[in-house]
Amino acid sequence: MSTRKFLFFISFLFFSIVLKAQQNQGFLVSGQVTEKSGQTIPFATVIIDKTDLSMISDENGNFVFKNVKPGKYTLKISAIGFSGQKKQIEVLDNNVTISLQLDNELQELESVTVIGRTATDKVNKQAYSVTAIDAKKLHNTTLDLSHALDRVSGVRVREQGGVGSQSELAINGFSGNQIKVFIDGIPMDNFGSSFQLNNIPINLADRVEVYKGVVPIWLGGDALGGAVNIVTNSKPRTYFDASYSFGSFNTHKTAINAGYTAKSGFTTEINAFQNYSDNNYWVNVEAADLKTGEYFPNARVRRFHDTYHNETVIVNVGITGKKYADKLLIGFTGGQNKADIQTGARMKAVFGSRYTQGNILMPTIKYQVKDLFTKGLNVNLNANYNFGEEQTVDTVYRKYNWFGDYIQYSGAGGERSRTLMKLKDNNGIVNANATYSLGERHSFMLNNTFTTFDRKQEDELVPESIAYQQPRKTQKNILGLGYKFDYNKKWSTSVFLKNYDLFTKYSRSYNPSGNAGDIAYQIFEDKTSTLGYGAASSYYLRENLQIKASFEKSYRLPGSRELFGNPNENVAPNIDLKPETSYNYNLGASYQTSFNKVNALAFDVNFMYRDARDFIRNTLFTNQVDSYSVNLGKMTNYGVDGEIRYSYRKRFTSGINLTYQNLRNMTKYEPGENFVSWFYKDRIPNIPYMYGNVDATVFFNDVFKKGNNLSVGYNLLYVHTYYLSWPSMGSKDSKLEIPQQFNHDLNAVYTLADGKYNIAFECKNLFDNKLYDNFSLQKPSRAFYIKFRYFFSKSN
Repeated sequence: MSTRKFLFFISFLFFSIVLKAQQNQGFLVSGQVTEKSGQTIPFATVIIDKTDLSMISDENGNFVFKNVKPGKYTLKISAIGFSGQKKQIEVLDNNVTISLQLDNELQELESVTVIGRTATDKVNKQAYSVTAIDAKKLHNTTLDLSHALDRVSGVRVREQGGVGSQSELAINGFSGNQIKVFIDGIPMDNFGSSFQLNNIPINLADRVEVYKGVVPIWLGGDALGGAVNIVTNSKPRTYFDASYSFGSFNTHKTAINAGYTAKSGFTTEINAFQNYSDNNYWVNVEAADLKTGEYFPNARVRRFHDTYHNETVIVNVGITGKKYADKLLIGFTGGQNKADIQTGARMKAVFGSRYTQGNILMPTIKYQVKDLFTKGLNVNLNANYNFGEEQTVDTVYRKYNWFGDYIQYSGAGGERSRTLMKLKDNNGIVNANATYSLGERHSFMLNNTFTTFDRKQEDELVPESIAYQQPRKTQKNILGLGYKFDYNKKWSTSVFLKNYDLFTKYSRSYNPSGNAGDIAYQIFEDKTSTLGYGAASSYYLRENLQIKASFEKSYRLPGSRELFGNPNENVAPNIDLKPETSYNYNLGASYQTSFNKVNALAFDVNFMYRDARDFIRNTLFTNQVDSYSVNLGKMTNYGVDGEIRYSYRKRFTSGINLTYQNLRNMTKYEPGENFVSWFYKDRIPNIPYMYGNVDATVFFNDVFKKGNNLSVGYNLLYVHTYYLSWPSMGSKDSKLEIPQQFNHDLNAVYTLADGKYNIAFECKNLFDNKLYDNFSLQKPSRAFYIKFRYFFSKSN
């Protein structure tokens, strides 16, 4: 039996069983499980005693029992790390809504505030290697989502410059498309440049989850080495959250998040944000006078052609809290952006007129329902299609230097290559997820993610170009089936299978006659199918000591950007790329303790090993302007990341995390060669292998007035020296390296009226150090910012 037939048979059997059950008439019993502090408790077990009704609360602590017959009942509620509770309820002739509060079994920790990590304790109860950022604690800062992630152990966000620049997320050595990003479980593969991690304000998120290595089955897609899930606040409520910040380099950021839910269930949501910056920060470069040829090896100049702005709005309208739909929202995401291009892939090339622009036009639908057809069957369906486009404009025939001087040439040309290239990367995603809980111990999961990509390419300067008319299409389908066994509160294990399908349609050029200039194209269609699998297990040795292990044979199918290139981003195509695979192993432990009832310590450590084949990595052309993706036969990576956090009452919190990863090229023989590669066992270049963070925050309560609080914080980012090229290439003195880096940030946040009004001051790169990421591209110099925020919320 083929893999597809096997998975289809299992899926058919699964749904056949659950669809046989019939609905009974009754009433709703719903509620939310929280701590006494008000923080929600996800994944708590809720049982109606002496019935067969039981369920696990969702990630926000919410639960709903449908079709409960009239009568008196006893609710039993339990969650790992909390004392159990029983509550008497009576169902008469209407629905029942209750609020349940559990006591933390470590009572002395209740007074401890760990900024930016409060959700970690809950999410980390999963068997996967996962870290969560409590984004609510960062809503008063000017951070975007990418810079918040940059503070997590095992994570590096690498940027090519300032606000709006190209960025790449790396987790334990895997980066780019190897890491998948989701928003509320929906893949962001097709969101375009107007909606990326480094231009989304942190206020959009309620929590951000980082999965290292093995990714749970309900996050569909072909992640090779990890995933990030941005969790927004999906509770039915009425709220308004508005903020504005401004600062160095003429940077302005605005964010508005608002929602309204009526008693009838009618719901509307709007999220809007904009970013603008001149990005004219100071850099140290090699420069030359265009007229005299005089050379300046370490000139300090301002970037002069790097303005960026984007505007995005997300609107959703629908209903919530109905029997047939816990959530049904129809939405639309619209946005635009424009980015001046200052450099190529390295700072040797400098531009003064070239720029890109793009937009996102994306209708969406979200549907969620619990207990569909039968108790315990929950279904989520999300779909979107992006009609947006991206364009590069390069029509000014000049040569610039870093002083902003230029030489004007006659005729038609461009700074790099004359173009008005427009890419219409029409693409869509359909993500369906079903879970079925059979009693307290058994859960079944089925996920299918389908993506489609169809590039239409045009340039009005060469409207008749046959090359632009060639097909560039892909279709991906990833089908996953999982099973989770919760033996008791201490031990939980999950296993899963994934089937990966890729269809690609493209063309290759050839010369049919042999005459110069005679070019024709041949159409090709490729299909790939393969099977992956994995498992994850967690066990509590003590109530505050958890160990977890996970394994996965994962695949990552080449992305459209890698296969077809992107001239707007100086990325060349490579249609010969093969899917990459990796055997991912994780072993971790977490421990929390307290002493003297006022001090708390938390320890997290994760050991990992990756064995990757046909590893896809980015490399430079010799022109130092363009990059492209290539397969590396074999790569291994072993390492460790860990974090220690300390808190004293609600007065002080501090933490340190460190990551070490050893990525090695284990390709002994290059294709077509019979001698050992010069780079065999070399460390993979242009990837930092040791980095970490240190942070500390002091809290002052009731400053000037009761309910007004002040916090003062510090953050240090450290990145160890690493080579730009292969370590075995050239002599020691001639090797290009990205030097050791220290980035110091300071912030002060003053909140009034218990958080209704907020003002924040920040200084980034306090000591004006030289900071680098991709191919030694310099990041912003010292900068100062101020942010104002107003927040109002009313629970429904």
